[in-house]
Amino acid sequence: MNSKLTAFLIALVLLVSCKDSSSITTAQKDQPLINYVNTFIGTGGHGHTYPGATMPFGMMQLSPDTRLEGWDGCSGYHYSDEYIYGFSHTHLSGTGISDYGDVLLMPTNKQVFNNGADGKAGYRAHFSHDNETAEPGYYKVHLDATNIDVELTVSKRSGIHKYQFPSKDNQYVILDLEHRDKVLDAKIDKISNTEIVGYRHSEAWAKDQRLFYVIKTSHPFNDVLQSPLEKGMPGARRTALNFINPNNEPIYIKVGISAVDIEGARKNLEGEIGNQTFEQVKKTAQDFWEKQLEKIVIESNDLDKKTNFYSALYHTMLAPNRYQDVDGRYRGMDLEIHTADFDYYTVFSLWDTYRAAHPLYTIIEQEKTNDFINTFLAKYDEGGIMPMWDLAGNYTDCMIGYHAVPVIADAYLKGIRGYDTEKAFNAMKHSATRDKFGLEAYKKYGFIPVDEESESVSKTLEYAYDDWTIAQMAKAMGKIEDYKTYTQRAQYYKNVFDPETQFMRGRFRNTWFAPFDPYEVNFNYTEANAWQYSFYVPQDISGFIKLLGGKDKLEAKLDELFSAKTETSGRDQSDITGLIGQYAHGNEPSHHMAYLYNFVNRPYKTQERVHQILTELYHNDPDGVSGNEDCGQMSAWYVLSSMGFYSVTPGSNDYIIGTPLFNKATINLENGKQFNISATNLSDTNIYIENVKLNGKALDKTFLSHASIVEGGSLEFNMTDKPSTWGIKDGNEPKTEIADHIILPSPYIAKGDITFRDSTNISLGIVSSDAEIFYSINDSEYEIYKTPFTISEPTEIKMYAADGYGNESTVLTTSFFKIDPNLSITLESEFANQYSAGGNDALIDGIRSTKNYRTGSWQGYHNTDVIATVDLGSLKPVNSISVNFLRDQGAWIFHPTEVEYLVSKDGKHFTAIGKRKLDTKAKNYNIGIETVEMKIQKSNYRYVKVIAKKLGDLPDWHIGHPMNGKSWIFVDEISIK
Repeated sequence: MNSKLTAFLIALVLLVSCKDSSSITTAQKDQPLINYVNTFIGTGGHGHTYPGATMPFGMMQLSPDTRLEGWDGCSGYHYSDEYIYGFSHTHLSGTGISDYGDVLLMPTNKQVFNNGADGKAGYRAHFSHDNETAEPGYYKVHLDATNIDVELTVSKRSGIHKYQFPSKDNQYVILDLEHRDKVLDAKIDKISNTEIVGYRHSEAWAKDQRLFYVIKTSHPFNDVLQSPLEKGMPGARRTALNFINPNNEPIYIKVGISAVDIEGARKNLEGEIGNQTFEQVKKTAQDFWEKQLEKIVIESNDLDKKTNFYSALYHTMLAPNRYQDVDGRYRGMDLEIHTADFDYYTVFSLWDTYRAAHPLYTIIEQEKTNDFINTFLAKYDEGGIMPMWDLAGNYTDCMIGYHAVPVIADAYLKGIRGYDTEKAFNAMKHSATRDKFGLEAYKKYGFIPVDEESESVSKTLEYAYDDWTIAQMAKAMGKIEDYKTYTQRAQYYKNVFDPETQFMRGRFRNTWFAPFDPYEVNFNYTEANAWQYSFYVPQDISGFIKLLGGKDKLEAKLDELFSAKTETSGRDQSDITGLIGQYAHGNEPSHHMAYLYNFVNRPYKTQERVHQILTELYHNDPDGVSGNEDCGQMSAWYVLSSMGFYSVTPGSNDYIIGTPLFNKATINLENGKQFNISATNLSDTNIYIENVKLNGKALDKTFLSHASIVEGGSLEFNMTDKPSTWGIKDGNEPKTEIADHIILPSPYIAKGDITFRDSTNISLGIVSSDAEIFYSINDSEYEIYKTPFTISEPTEIKMYAADGYGNESTVLTTSFFKIDPNLSITLESEFANQYSAGGNDALIDGIRSTKNYRTGSWQGYHNTDVIATVDLGSLKPVNSISVNFLRDQGAWIFHPTEVEYLVSKDGKHFTAIGKRKLDTKAKNYNIGIETVEMKIQKSNYRYVKVIAKKLGDLPDWHIGHPMNGKSWIFVDEISIK
């Protein structure tokens, strides 16, 4: 045998061996993966998804509309509904605020323009889910009220409707531009008897959304009666197209849309669909979806779990949405037209998606991640800031943080750098150095005071994490001073940690906001309570453990979180769902918590909780998501966690290992490599990890790196039915730790009344045991705080912390106010705990409130009259009485319907001095303060009583009326002269 033949045979053996090995470890699909997608998951409950046809990250979402308004109508569709109003071309997936629903088409057999929402005859039609089908890129329904069959399919920016009428007569299609949102301007222009063009400019969540359309029909039509009543198409916002179809063939309607202009919509339609048939477009769409879903192939014998997985993966690809025409043009954040050589997107739900969706994209959508970041930078150029939550060329200023920042940092640190990195870093710093949304106070004090900005605790915590990601990118780029600055800012979480309660709490005038109830949902937190935000320190879990007092303390705190009662108190917050104790999987601040057990060497507890969440809070049914789907975040959690790991700290390049749900999973990477995951002995009871191998070698650490995934390889889990010792040794746990440029937390007023009568005893506190507190009274020399002290006059106290290494905290100033010791107040009504304004004496403390009720300086009363009696201490001359009331109708705060003042000399017999009625039912969304003052003939009185009557039920025009909402009265400062 010659050497060449020998070499050939050896190579052949190796090749066969490799293929055999690959066939063992690589997951194989048993049928098209689109068959496993249930687009109805999330359309029930509070998932807020839609079932219609769309493309991955596409511009058009062609879907039925079954609901016109209300929180559970955000996507336009809810599974509990029985009527379809029509089929519009844009929808949002899983959001908590509604918008879109542009350019509605509805086939009907009636010449009518009323949509039927009033229950009267209209063009809406009854339907049954028994006659409804939805697949990726395709939707079909039978309208049983009219016996019309509807099919829909799409390309990226255009779509096709297919209507089969029961007979050739009375074939109408309604074109309704007034559907859903407030219309600012609209146009319907008939080009021919088979073509209509126009535009729709509307206002909803996006205050100035502009959409243009081109409609081409397979059959000629006669336009009939329009609304408004005019001759010819121009000026109309609704019209009925009467089709001429003597052979009763299917009617096909092709629609292109654009945010740029009509010509852009035409190019999109012609460039993507052109003369293609419905079936050709459908096949292209579904082939594209199949290719997308093949990015991750799993094997499982459990159909529901497999359906949950691919439906989740599908949902992660519905947003962000392409916002650019085929010719590269788009409408920017300045509402002007621009051109880009990258793909430009909108709908970045960043407060949600930076946690898991964008980290998932760094694995399976690296090219799109570059496009997303280039989009951020373009929006920065056009509008002056990177997006927080942008929608259709509009900044919504929705949610908190500046979470484009961690998306960029995470990508950069993972080597995804197809953008101007210097510009990106400058844009990140710009986001962090503005003065809006509490940032001015955050930079000045190292935390956000309750009385300066709403949701102060959540904003402080999320800003600190965002700052840490800036620091990590600065370090990687060699920017030493920026690294120091943002590393220090990343530790500001320490300033809202209360060592006594062990919770993150609001700081109100440098005291802790009180009364405190960790179950209470209030304005100190974003869609959450103290339980659900007090574990949010992903950037410095080691530092958080130190604050708590050790790993055992964090473990105990997590145990308490998951076993706590499931009820919340305070404000009704519909987003807080999917509760396991006080863990709320239905809302994003909780998403990393189950994985924190790994950081304290208790990975088996992570495995228990992750498996519980995967199997109990995700289901193969319309109500299969435990909260708003939020543009892919809820689904991304499932996709990552079911494969066995999760991104607790984007920017760290580590994924924390949980527990796998599938026997095999293969990630097909864009670089052509594969990452294969397998689980031996996996079952419903074998949820614990016995051991792990990474690329054939034992992996004792309970985390893995991003590089180990994207470089290809294998991850092998060996499962068992009992908690094992895997990962419990010190050194095997993951770690995030800030070890450089350590700051001193600011001291706080531990005890002492900001407003007092005779005197108040002051105690100062600090989180750090390594520092001393220095304080000054009324600009006296600073001295070291050793013991509590008493003040009896109006006083200003300054304080800061210092250690023996030259480190000092920010200097904080607190003013203490003395109330006339003879003055007191009796409240016959009970104020809301979260709106106490400091307690019982808040209405006579002399401190005036601003128009922002969220700063905690207003005293709030829910669905009750306000009755308060002020005791002047002795008979005193009184000639005027005034009280301030807040109006913020959007927050359900209304002026009282009537205010009455009474006076008394003995506290038993009161004389009314006057009433004033207020027009409180009228719609007025302007925030305002009403001072109700009454003058009386000067006389001596000791007691003054104030009675403010509630509105009670919200007016029928108010958004809270359908929910039987009740009004609030917010009151401040009873002034008696």
